[in-house]
Amino acid sequence: MQALGRQILIELYQCEPRILNSEEQIRAILVEATRRSGATIVSDTFHTFSPHGVSGVVVIAESHVSIHTWPEYGYAAVDVFTCGDRIDPWVIAEHLHRELQAQSSSSMELKRGLFRESVQHKPLVAEEPTVL
Repeated sequence: MQALGRQILIELYQCEPRILNSEEQIRAILVEATRRSGATIVSDTFHTFSPHGVSGVVVIAESHVSIHTWPEYGYAAVDVFTCGDRIDPWVIAEHLHRELQAQSSSSMELKRGLFRESVQHKPLVAEEPTVL
């Protein structure tokens, strides 16, 4: 079976709380991780919660990278979804583990858009049928 995309769910534990609560640092780390993977960054948005925690997403031409942090627990949840086979999402996981100073982590990979027949990431679209 062939997949249109790969989704990696990453859980990072015992991270540095100061980093997890800094929107500026989380943005810089996530954008850099995404850049290192070879993804095409389209835009990003981040938000700091009160009293603590940051959520953000980097939209990429190949899908998205998102993060939610819980500084009070030293925990971050990350979702990396990439379409096609040009990008290595594990580069993002490794960068985040290092930069968030995680002491442990767990992750799983899912194949998304499974088809029995051969599929292309961006197939040519047939012309729209004429409506009479």
